[in-house]
Amino acid sequence: MDSSPPLTVSQCTREFKRDKEESEMNRNVVGLDIAKQVFHLFMMLDGKAIKRKLKRPELLAFIAQLPPSLIALEACGGSHHWARSFQQLGHDVELLNARYVKAFVVGNKNDFNDAEAIFTAVQQPRKRTVVIKNMEQQDLTMVHGIRQGKVEERTALINQIRGHLAERGMVLPKSANQVRKQLPSILEDAENQLSTLSRALFAEQYQALVAMDDAIKALDRQIDALCRQNALSKRLIAIPGVGPLTATLAAADVGDGKGYESSRDYAASLGVVPRQHSSGDRQVLLGIYPKGTRANAAIDACAPC
Repeated sequence: MDSSPPLTVSQCTREFKRDKEESEMNRNVVGLDIAKQVFHLFMMLDGKAIKRKLKRPELLAFIAQLPPSLIALEACGGSHHWARSFQQLGHDVELLNARYVKAFVVGNKNDFNDAEAIFTAVQQPRKRTVVIKNMEQQDLTMVHGIRQGKVEERTALINQIRGHLAERGMVLPKSANQVRKQLPSILEDAENQLSTLSRALFAEQYQALVAMDDAIKALDRQIDALCRQNALSKRLIAIPGVGPLTATLAAADVGDGKGYESSRDYAASLGVVPRQHSSGDRQVLLGIYPKGTRANAAIDACAPC
């Protein structure tokens, strides 16, 4: 009878990770550098390097005839689509952070060397992976991307209006609401020094601003509806200070949460952790500065528009 003490949770986690890494080492591993039309593949077969250059219509057929494999891709445009497609063919797929892969490129940069670097990087014990998104998550991300683009266009238009008015001696405060409020009065004032042409152009810009406001409000209503339909968003919106924008953005990023072992890991993936500059026994923790588009998008969602 085995009298050894039961394993703790942390020990079980380490055992699971070790077994997973050993099983990955015994599987067929494929490094795939993806693009729009041409794909480059690297794998090892009986100790021999196999390289393939595949066109887009050929890729799925080639992957389908492989034995169950671990296929690694860089997380980039189209990677989530291909990851889901390869999973449907019975393969395991991992998306790798492109910055992490770069360290494994040997020699000059070319597509086959990139594929080999991906092949090498995915077999490392401390690899940096990206969670594969499903279609619902990508839809939420798309809505937020379109809305953010509209907000940026509106900001550029408001700055353009303020700049042209300043050239004509009319300086407005740095406030979108002040532009909305004062521009109609300026257009109606026949005593100011606006020419007929500039008055017509400012009227067109005001109409464009109103149209952008309406488009952003429509997207906000769509995000509200999506928030009520998504199970995770409905849980997140119950947190004080979290609205539909932040809730749906987090739901699009986190998914089912299985890609992160803890909330600390998710915060670290956003870069919301102290920077470090330590050496020897001296531990130096610097300020927290969110990095990357995901962290910036979360901040933008919390900021008033």
